[in-house]
Order: sequence, then C-alpha cells, then structure tokens
Amino acid sequence: MDEKKAILEGLLFVVGEDGLTLDQIEDVLEITEEESKELVTELKKDYEDKSRGLRIDFLGNRFKITTKFEHKEYYQKLIENPETNFLSQAALETLAIIAYNEPITRVQVDAIRGVGSSSIIRKLVAKGFIKETGRSDMPGRPILYETTHEFLDYFGLSTIGDLPKIDDILNEVEENEEDNKDLYTSKFVEVNNE
Repeated sequence: MDEKKAILEGLLFVVGEDGLTLDQIEDVLEITEEESKELVTELKKDYEDKSRGLRIDFLGNRFKITTKFEHKEYYQKLIENPETNFLSQAALETLAIIAYNEPITRVQVDAIRGVGSSSIIRKLVAKGFIKETGRSDMPGRPILYETTHEFLDYFGLSTIGDLPKIDDILNEVEENEEDNKDLYTSKFVEVNNE
C-alpha cells in the first residue's frame, strides 16, 4: 500500500491544478473504489503533519495537492520580493503564448510549448500577469487564461494590440538567419603575400 500511496502522490504532483477524480485514481492504479478512498485518506493524513508544507484538498470533485493556507503570508513575501520577482525564460515563453492566443487553456499552452506549464501558470497568476477569465466549452471545461493590466504596465503596452506582430518577428528572425548563413557560406580568398 505504501508504494501505491507514493505513486498517488507522484500522480497528484504531475497533474497539478487539474487534480484527479476518484475514478481516475481507480483506473490508473487498478484498485477498487474502497481502496482508492483509503489511499487518499492515508495520504491526506500524512500531509496534515505540521512538518509538511502541502496538503491534499478535494476541490471541484477532484483531489489536488495545494499549499497550506496558514503559510500564505510567506508565499506572498516571496512573490513581492524584488529579488525573486523576475521572469524566467519559460515564464516569458508562456506569457507570450497566452498574450498572442488569449483566451487560452493551460492544455493549449502545453501543446504549443511541448511541456507542462501548470506551475508557471500558477506563478504568473500569483504575480498578477494573467488571470482566469472563465471556462472553455472543450470537454472538462478547462479554465481560460488571459493577460491583465499589470502585464500591460510591466511591458509598457497600452493595449494587447501593441504587441509586435508575429509576421514582423518571423521576418526579423529570417533576416538574422540569412545574415548568419552568409557569414558561414562566404568564400575567403587567400592572398599570396610574395
């Protein structure tokens, strides 16, 4: 049972904010409903210890790993700290995808990036750069995200329409590639210094 509990913990981490239903836990771990409930209860109890910073919550008919509310002030300090208030390359990439495709779901962002974006999206929401704007009509009704006024302020934009056009960016990239290609393909003539 300990191994299945460890697997469940890993599964909850991997799915992030999407969480898992009891049916999904049963299917993936190939166990009964009763065993699933017992497993979740045991894992939840493990997380209740004061030495743990996370907990298991049942939200929206799904089990999710969340942070403990009583530690909220520390999370807020981290977000507001100027030393940690920078955007990583992955965060900038995710933000650009959302800005150019809003409103967009996390699954769509993941598909464009080719990697999971759950934690990055949570950070961008916490920083106030993106916000939830409703639910998609897609199966499962995933959350839709779009940029905020804070995003516009941070990047010095009046509206989302002030973003550079994708075609302009692609043309600039192509020009740079051509310049680099010319550097490597140009022929140098050896000068005979007699």
